[in-house]
Amino acid sequence: MRRRWIVIGLVAALVVAAPWAWARVGGRVMNAVSGQSRPAQAAARVTPALQRDLRALGLDLGAPAFVRIFKREAELELWLGGKDGRYRLFRTYPICTFSGELGPKRRQGDNQAPEGFYRVARGQLNPASRFHLAFNLGYPNAYERAHGYTGDFLMVHGNCVSIGCYAMGDEAIEEIYTVVDAALRAGQPAFDVHAFPFRLDDAALAAERDSPWFDFWSELKPGYDAFERGRQPPRVSVWDRRYRIEG
Repeated sequence: MRRRWIVIGLVAALVVAAPWAWARVGGRVMNAVSGQSRPAQAAARVTPALQRDLRALGLDLGAPAFVRIFKREAELELWLGGKDGRYRLFRTYPICTFSGELGPKRRQGDNQAPEGFYRVARGQLNPASRFHLAFNLGYPNAYERAHGYTGDFLMVHGNCVSIGCYAMGDEAIEEIYTVVDAALRAGQPAFDVHAFPFRLDDAALAAERDSPWFDFWSELKPGYDAFERGRQPPRVSVWDRRYRIEG
């Protein structure tokens, strides 16, 4: 009888602790009561509304994804590829917070959120983030390594605190994570993330001519312009320590 009451007590404790009773199983974070991973629970919450809104735009969950970030405007854009190959804007999310100022991240501990062109593959998704859900931007990229920049684990994540990351809040990251996870599961090998200081139209860039980052931002502008022109993420490479944009 005593053993029976101990078992009942343990089960009750798990129920009371849910949904914070998590265990790691096979690299995933599982809810001890439901048996669902954290991403699966997030997807269950947000997928019905996502599918409704995607259908209204002629888009599908699992279509190729593309992300643009604008620091000054504190916005993250989530784009999805349409059947014609051109990307369409699905949602614009407010960035809850980011640390640092306009300008790139250059060294470990400068608390700057990065600016540049990044690729995110499945291994960069972090379902076990202490900031709910996250994906690693892949800083330092080839350009940043060529310039000797240091630092790592720069994320887009939930919650609303940042030390060099882009914090979206939990509700927003659940939608973003679900969409990009679906794109990767459907066969997209990696999705592009373009992080800009601001919307790099001609007038906005010209107004920053006296900034110490004007030349760097001028290197980012062709990538911004290429997508604005063709609605497809351009191919980005690094040549002689400079970004080279094709497309």
